Amino acid sequence: MDLFQLETFLAVAEERSFSRAAARLHRTQPAVSQVIAKLEAELGETLLDRSSRDGTLTDAGGVLREYAEKMLNLRSDAASALVDLRSLHTGRLNLAANEYTCLYLLPVLDAFRREHPRVKVAVQRALASRIADEVLQHSVELGVVSFRPDDPQVRSMLVYRDELVCIVSPGHALAKEGKASIQRLGREIFVAHNVASPLRQKVIGAFKRHKTPLQMEVELPSLEAIKRFVQRGNGVALVPRLTVEVELESGELVAIAVPELQVERKLRLVYRRQAALSHAARAFLQVVEKHAEEHGDPFCFIAERA
Repeated sequence: MDLFQLETFLAVAEERSFSRAAARLHRTQPAVSQVIAKLEAELGETLLDRSSRDGTLTDAGGVLREYAEKMLNLRSDAASALVDLRSLHTGRLNLAANEYTCLYLLPVLDAFRREHPRVKVAVQRALASRIADEVLQHSVELGVVSFRPDDPQVRSMLVYRDELVCIVSPGHALAKEGKASIQRLGREIFVAHNVASPLRQKVIGAFKRHKTPLQMEVELPSLEAIKRFVQRGNGVALVPRLTVEVELESGELVAIAVPELQVERKLRLVYRRQAALSHAARAFLQVVEKHAEEHGDPFCFIAERA
């Protein structure tokens, strides 16, 4: 039993005539009769009372008609749902980011939601080192990372250029100077993130090259906690500028230039290289590209080679 058979059966039931059903379906009457005969043989039931001139349904035919209408309605609903999905009247966008990279998403998600308010958005928090795996395991379609994944199955798109900044509280001695050498920072207490990362290793390596002690005496679990602790006058910290833009603008924190610690951070959107992205994901990439064109640096949209 397939949908074509059910469609033919319903046409006969509604038209109460094989000939009128055939005309409606643009088929010959023998072809319609053959379809009904095959359907009856498969079900082991007589569906139409051949002795009746108006094509009365048997009890079995009445039962089948009810279910046939439901099934054909479901086919219509499925087709409509796919049209809605293509038109982005529905759908879901699943992304992965960490505490830092999620901040990049906020303005582009705002733009995306303005264009496609009916698409549900879910951002899953994940460790940066796990985001590429989450993408490859189909847990999410897109991820945002601050490094270029090594896996050749992952495609990366450069979307934001950030930098590392040294922050202090407004009352700190370095706040008035606005600049410090790496040797001068050797006398300061650093508040650090307790998650190991390539950035942390770069900073440690820089202090070693300049034969300067790095006093990481306080480690906290989040960038938000680090900002708040430094704001209270506790030491200094090295954080991505994106994470402190609001505080620097308001004067709650002060950025100190350190010539020996000019570290660029590049944020990337990553997704499966061979994936057929959903309509929502493709629309999101279009919004990201448009946002970069309209706002310029530090936003960008550059595909990276494999």
